[in-house]
Amino acid sequence: MMEFILTESELNEDNTAWNGNRFLMGNGYFGIRGTLEEYTKKQMCAVNMAGIYDKMGNSWRESVNAPNPLYTYIKVNGKIYALPDEKPKFHQQELDFRYGIHSRVTHWQTEHGNITVVCERFASIARQHNIAMKYTFSVDFDCEAEIITGIDGDVWDINGPHFVKMKIGSKDGADYVTGMTGEKNISVTVKEYIRTDFQAEQTNQNTDKSIFRHIKFSAKAEKEYIIEKIAEITTSVDDFGTSGSIDELNYSDLVAEHKVEWDKIWDISEIHIDGDDEAEYSLNYSIYHLNCIAPRNMKGKSIPARGLSGQVYKGAVFWDTEMFMIDYYIHTAPEVAKTLLQYRIDTLSGAKIKAKEYGLDGAYYAWESQEGGYEGCSDYNVTDVFTNRPMRTYFRDKQYHVSAAIVYGLMKYINASGDYDILNNGAMEMVIECAKFYRSLLIRKADSSLYEIHDVVGPDEYHERVNNNAYTNRMAKFVFDTVLELSDKYPLDNKLKEMLQDSSKNILIKKPNENGVIEQFDGYFKLEDVSVETVRSRLINPKEYWGGAYGVASNTQVIKQADIVAMLSMFKNDYTKDIMETNLKYYEPRTEHGSSLSACMYSLLACYTNNPEIAYPMFMKSAKTDLTKGGKEWLGLIYIGGTHPASAGGAWIAAVKGFAGINEEHGQLVCRPNLPEKWNGMNFKLIYKGKWYSVEIKDDKGTISMI
Repeated sequence: MMEFILTESELNEDNTAWNGNRFLMGNGYFGIRGTLEEYTKKQMCAVNMAGIYDKMGNSWRESVNAPNPLYTYIKVNGKIYALPDEKPKFHQQELDFRYGIHSRVTHWQTEHGNITVVCERFASIARQHNIAMKYTFSVDFDCEAEIITGIDGDVWDINGPHFVKMKIGSKDGADYVTGMTGEKNISVTVKEYIRTDFQAEQTNQNTDKSIFRHIKFSAKAEKEYIIEKIAEITTSVDDFGTSGSIDELNYSDLVAEHKVEWDKIWDISEIHIDGDDEAEYSLNYSIYHLNCIAPRNMKGKSIPARGLSGQVYKGAVFWDTEMFMIDYYIHTAPEVAKTLLQYRIDTLSGAKIKAKEYGLDGAYYAWESQEGGYEGCSDYNVTDVFTNRPMRTYFRDKQYHVSAAIVYGLMKYINASGDYDILNNGAMEMVIECAKFYRSLLIRKADSSLYEIHDVVGPDEYHERVNNNAYTNRMAKFVFDTVLELSDKYPLDNKLKEMLQDSSKNILIKKPNENGVIEQFDGYFKLEDVSVETVRSRLINPKEYWGGAYGVASNTQVIKQADIVAMLSMFKNDYTKDIMETNLKYYEPRTEHGSSLSACMYSLLACYTNNPEIAYPMFMKSAKTDLTKGGKEWLGLIYIGGTHPASAGGAWIAAVKGFAGINEEHGQLVCRPNLPEKWNGMNFKLIYKGKWYSVEIKDDKGTISMI
């Protein structure tokens, strides 16, 4: 069994934000950034809560970070030893991503001798309200020592502060901090119980936001001093309860049951790749991130675009979830996939409100969806780096393809699970309302028999307000066809059925030109045809936004991410392999891959055209997105760093549906492998229509066996 350990053996302050992402722990209820125990909001330390949002003043609405119960540092003979200020002799940080356990070892060398701190901690996946930490201090000389530990309520916020009232105190041996949000008066309470294995003087220090315990003792050389901390986080809007009082829980029992639950998850989700340890490691690291943000045991929750790595992108849910993440859950944890879809069903009213706001019918799902389907995206979503003024963008207004992505995700779930009952519980209404929305977008020129969709932003966001984006039109047709297909079981009003039949039959679907290339939108081929590097050379400021009205890519054929290629991957049965390969070769050199959603779609299409060697580097780009430094962290002047769960999900799709060739045909799974040359084989498990299957691939021959 390969060890899934991520290690950094240096202290590089330039990596602090990046390490917070790649060493992330989580359990679906919250995510804990992989920062160190002594870090504060200055180092972007955060415990990010799933589905809790707040708006402060005129700032953007965003997810809420809880008070941090892991805050800990030491004093020796009155001097503070804490990173990054006190430079260490040795420092190493690790994440065991088989079990979601973070650890660190730090040595300081002083004039009296050496100081060592060892710490291990995790977000319990067995008890999702709990965090456990074991902190060990030792020296090789006698000294007066002090461990300062507590709950830091002075949290990192991008657009905060969000706690307008704070309550701090102690009860029954446990310390607590409760923060109250300003917009909806939601309380977030963090409690902690501390045990020591040594005698010490303990006193509490309260501030207006935090509570700290000072543990003072005389330390003897070569003796270890251990504190255990069991924390609990709850909110006033929780839909599942706690299990066990924190004063009755201990680290060893919690870590044991935590590992048991992770073993169950890995039993169905781990993928073995014979012949390529780097690919196996990177892919399973991606799977870890999908596992630690899954809303298990929660009702109607979804996954934000940056997972639970912080308030980036406002903690909002994007189309990423249904297009790039849900496939993994459908085949490993279908109950999670259903929860993700239930979130969209529950937010249908918000989507209908948004449609009405724009004078449209049906359901127009939010580009940046928060609770209740609230649209978190503003009209001015980018800051101009030259003037520092907000720039008008059309992400909120014109990304019409979001509603279709949700229907597409729903049908992936139904086809793979056989769960048609979800349609009786709100999903059919959701699909119908999405179809009404696309019907209301259709226009027809006086001299044309075809319907068109104008003034849109497709997946390639660099070109705004275009007409007949091929992807958007094809997705609209998919929604019309889905409702009509389901109408055999769920009868429609005759008038509506006729309208949707008319819409499906007559919507403009772009065809390949004489060279076999499908034009991304009307007029795309007339734009300047230059390389990505040429466009990049035109930047004056590296943080410039490439798109919009005046972006360097706007009047060129250079695109941000997969658009036509995404469409071809999703509707591969509509096109010949020659057409798919021609478009792959045309669009890839013109794609900046400025989004983490992009590379996996190119990898998948390359597999569908029997080009696994072309697919491989794109697959690795997706699988290593959070392992490799240098990704986009700025949109104008806005920080957009964080984890990339859509890229992680895309890596899984490329591996399983691309290289392994898993496909559904006539209600059955088939395996037609297309492995890269260096791969000798693969094996993994899948759930399909309630049954478990084992997939074994050896020498380009695949077998699927029911377990």
